[in-house]
Amino acid sequence: MAPAVFPVETSSHIPEATTVVVIGAGIVGLTAALTLAERGIPVVVLEKGRLAGEQSSRNLGWVRKMGRAPADVPMAVAADRLWAEMPARTGMDVGYRQAGIMYLARTEAEMAMHAGWLKAVDALGLDARLLTAGEIDALVPRGRGTWAGGIVTPSDGRAEPGLAASAIARAAIAKGATIIENCAVRTLSLSAGKVSGVMTEQGEIRCDQVLLAGGLWSRRFLGNLGVSLPTLPLVCSVLRTAPMEGPGEIAVGGPDFSFRKRLDGGYTITQRGALNAPIQLDHLLIGMRYLPTLRAQRQFLRIKIGRDFLRDLALPRRWGPAGPSPFDRVRTMDPPTDPGLNAEAMKNLCAAWPEFDAAKIVETWAGTMDITPDSTPVIDRVGRIPGLTVASGFSGHGFGTGPAAGQLAADLVTEANPLIAPDPYRLSRF
Repeated sequence: MAPAVFPVETSSHIPEATTVVVIGAGIVGLTAALTLAERGIPVVVLEKGRLAGEQSSRNLGWVRKMGRAPADVPMAVAADRLWAEMPARTGMDVGYRQAGIMYLARTEAEMAMHAGWLKAVDALGLDARLLTAGEIDALVPRGRGTWAGGIVTPSDGRAEPGLAASAIARAAIAKGATIIENCAVRTLSLSAGKVSGVMTEQGEIRCDQVLLAGGLWSRRFLGNLGVSLPTLPLVCSVLRTAPMEGPGEIAVGGPDFSFRKRLDGGYTITQRGALNAPIQLDHLLIGMRYLPTLRAQRQFLRIKIGRDFLRDLALPRRWGPAGPSPFDRVRTMDPPTDPGLNAEAMKNLCAAWPEFDAAKIVETWAGTMDITPDSTPVIDRVGRIPGLTVASGFSGHGFGTGPAAGQLAADLVTEANPLIAPDPYRLSRF
């Protein structure tokens, strides 16, 4: 089960026409809708399941610049500003706190990686700096870990996934957007090769532009249209604790655990050094594109072959507007939690900060991320289908940059001056 999401009263009325249809009510699609509504542009958001039911409510809530590819840093910087403006923009505290993020290193080789990243982003004006073991103890006290050092970015922070998407959705609705849940978009309507609408399970909606922000489902949607978006799934298991004192406000990523303070006083925890990789047909179709990443990060992947392969194989890859589509069949991707990974996370964390021995675990969940070969999203117009823009493949980073990614997507849809240069996110790079 996914964590609880702050409730939003959405619409059940399917309009005949609008200007922009957004497919997917995650944080990126919702921010795009809010941006469009603020500009007075009619917009309808269609969600096959429930608002923020997948990765937008299941992520860790980190808002970071640290560790990002240099070309991706400007979007993360823009997201910081937009997160800080979110309470005024939405009228709701979404839990955004610039309390800092720290990465820990056990070895000199890991410290060299952090130093290499700092050198690569030196010209970007970030406040990241390397740490000694003593500085780690001062910033996050009462630890017993043996560290070669670490790196910290004080201006990084966190927000609450269970609040943020809902707040953005409510603000978008208040400004004129329509959001409809439990309404799968099956395909596009095209006239003379251009977008003229979308075909949903409840009928057609005419529109001029479509933004596809469907997360892990975007590859399958585009594939049915003859467009290739290379993404593969990885599954992260997460747990949260009851409110507790804890070692402080800084979010900490160790080699094999992570924790961050929550607005409710508890902590969100995961095994940062391992992700489940459920093998699917797409691994056979596009897996070669991931070989460089696999060679560099194979120690993080727990490859699993089983029911996931059969479930995926049972979903169609080609369908017509009459359906049924995969999106009719699977309203919410709800992978099972891996108790072993969560147990590893707690064991490793308690060895480093023993006060977590007293933590009471009150909830666990898992979420599926859509990973591109370079772990960078696609935010771009689809050249072969005029009127279609895609914002997907966020590779586990979508929540933190969501406000900026959604605004950039809205800029591309409307051909406005882009928030940042969109070149790193071109689909053509694949």
